[in-house]
Order: sequence, then C-alpha cells, then structure tokens
Amino acid sequence: MSKVKRKLPAVSPAYAVVVDGETEVWYLQMLKRNERDIRVSIKPEIPSKKSITEQFNLVCELAVKEFTKVFWLLDLDTVIRESNAVIKGKSSPLLLLEQYRQQLTNNYPNAIIIINNPCLEFWFLLHFENTTKVFNSCMSAVAALKTHIKNYEKSQRFFTQYNNDIYMRLKPYLKQALQNSKALGRFNSQYPSKALCEMQLFFMAEELRSYFE
Repeated sequence: MSKVKRKLPAVSPAYAVVVDGETEVWYLQMLKRNERDIRVSIKPEIPSKKSITEQFNLVCELAVKEFTKVFWLLDLDTVIRESNAVIKGKSSPLLLLEQYRQQLTNNYPNAIIIINNPCLEFWFLLHFENTTKVFNSCMSAVAALKTHIKNYEKSQRFFTQYNNDIYMRLKPYLKQALQNSKALGRFNSQYPSKALCEMQLFFMAEELRSYFE
C-alpha cells in the first residue's frame, strides 16, 4: 500500500489530537490557555465511537487534511482490559493496535501514536515521581496521584478552575515529567503491561520543542 497523499499543512502549524475522553480535552485546552506564546493550533478530536478502530479511522481521516501532525493519545488500560475479555476467534485490540501502528508508520508519516499505560493520570503522576510502578487500572494511578494532588478529580470544574487549573498545577514539574516519561522508553507490543508514558512525543515535537526544552 502506497503512502496516502494529503493536503499541505497551513502556514501556521496545526495539530489534531485524537483522544478518547474529556480529560485529555480539558488538559490540552488548559495548556493552550496558559501557554499563550505557542503559535501552534492544537485541536482535540473525540470520535463519535471510542473503539480502537474508530479512533484509528479518525486519525487516518485527519492525517490527510491540513494538519501538520496528528497525535493519537491512547490509554492502554482499556486496550488491555478489552483484549483480556475478547471472545476466542475475534481480533484482540492489542493485535489491532500493533497493526494500526504499522499502517500509520508506513502510510501516514505525520501521524504519531502516544501510548500511556495505564492512562493520562500516569503522566500527571510523573510530574511528582520517577516511577516504573505498573498500575493495573487508571483508578490505581489516580489513587497514587492523590498523594500529591489531594483534591484531584476527573471533572471539568477541577481541570479548568481559574488560576488553579490542571496545567498550572503541573507546570512547575513539567521538565521532570518529560525526563521521567522518556526514561520509561517506547511502547513494545511484546511487553504491553509495563509502565509507559509517551507524552514527550507531543511536547518535544518539532513545532513545540523550543517552548518546553
């Protein structure tokens, strides 16, 4: 299969970010609200259906539009949980993920998968801890995060509150979080359960790197 032709990106860099929940949307919105010097459009996109296939299809659709890059933020805990429950004879979401990663690499060079295991809250935790602990669920990662942000909650009110939003709470520790996430390495389909955070792929992307180095 040949690489898919896409429209050239607009003069100003533009990112589409495919996510499967509102938590990621609120976090990205707060990043843009606080980092006013950034001259990159960041547009979160939530598919109407949140299966791994629906997310992949949306990434492919956006990758041929006028976006400089398309990021796919994926929580691995859901993929692992659904893979463990898959009916015999049907494709495992983990297997599908590996196939989709290969297709994006081969055909959509401007599409980048960012995998967090278990979820985005592990990225938040890495702002405070350099840890390789494996959390079996997002709830357990949230519990660990609450030792640092005691009133943390997955709500729009908490994430976006004026002068104390989620991004501003975490910003003083961002460089440490980037170092901690990079130290965990990249996703390896042979070891899907290991602790993982690839958020540095977003912050260190060519168009954003100078703002966060």
